[in-house]
Amino acid sequence: MNALSPGLTEDSALNSLPTPVQEMSRAWHEGGWTPAGRLTTPADIGNAVTLLCADEAGWIAGQVIAVDGGASLMDTVFPLEIQRG
Repeated sequence: MNALSPGLTEDSALNSLPTPVQEMSRAWHEGGWTPAGRLTTPADIGNAVTLLCADEAGWIAGQVIAVDGGASLMDTVFPLEIQRG
């Protein structure tokens, strides 16, 4: 069994946060916090699921796969300005 660990994702709980928080979070990721330069999309998660369902991935077992454009290499998901409250 495997699991996916997506990063902050467009069209997710992010959209329920106040608009300034959404904008700061997107700018944070697009500004270089995430090496891929953007937030995770539902399509990114679907692509990872497709990969794991392929016969060629049959030897991948017991893994938690980060689907976050490299954000997990960094320290946090939300900008420090938000965390300081």
